[in-house]
Amino acid sequence: MHFAKNLKFLRQRQNKSQVNLAAELEIARTSLSGYERNVQPPFRTLIKISDYFNISLDAFIKYKLSALSEFQLSQIEKGFDVDITGNKLRLLTISVDNNGDENIEMVPVKAQAGYTNSYGDLDFIAKLPKFKLPFLPENKTYRTFQIQGDSMLPIREGSWITCSYIENWKLIKNGKACIIVTKDEGIVFKIIYNRLNENKFLLVSSNKNYSPFEISVSQIAEIWQFETYNSFEIDV
Repeated sequence: MHFAKNLKFLRQRQNKSQVNLAAELEIARTSLSGYERNVQPPFRTLIKISDYFNISLDAFIKYKLSALSEFQLSQIEKGFDVDITGNKLRLLTISVDNNGDENIEMVPVKAQAGYTNSYGDLDFIAKLPKFKLPFLPENKTYRTFQIQGDSMLPIREGSWITCSYIENWKLIKNGKACIIVTKDEGIVFKIIYNRLNENKFLLVSSNKNYSPFEISVSQIAEIWQFETYNSFEIDV
């Protein structure tokens, strides 16, 4: 684990004091000082620090950045170290019922802006509505997202898409429908095509009135593969 030393190294690399960096991260200077001495930050703060320096959590934790060449470090800072297996995202936040079984959290349209910023926040996930689909295999983690727009007809706007979490993005098969949680474009439901050799995916709509577009893996937070959908209406 190299997080503490990397944090100090990157702060000094940018010629910032603890006071200045703490102010920009909106955390206490004493907290930042503790993180540089191996105090474990909350997950939300880890994400904030990772985003601030534009370096993935995987690189922040696994690599001793001060030992890299200037070229290697510049490549990492440009995002070329992105973990396309998705393993850096495995700190998936879930909720369980009284029996310890995973719930299926529901993410309605009105909660999706919050989800893109708080998908790792246990309190946020715990407040989402939940339900069960007993016919789904038990060896996967599921989440249900309400979709907007008509880009994936015949599945209509307002439908609830239940998906299974994809941990290893290399296993995504071309032509699969997926929910993609992005950092800047919100939550989208598209047919996905693998372009990992170029560090990106091609996203295609079933409605031909919408043009395909590419998205960099560095802009993706989570990918969930379509399993089933429902068109019921609930007040959430």
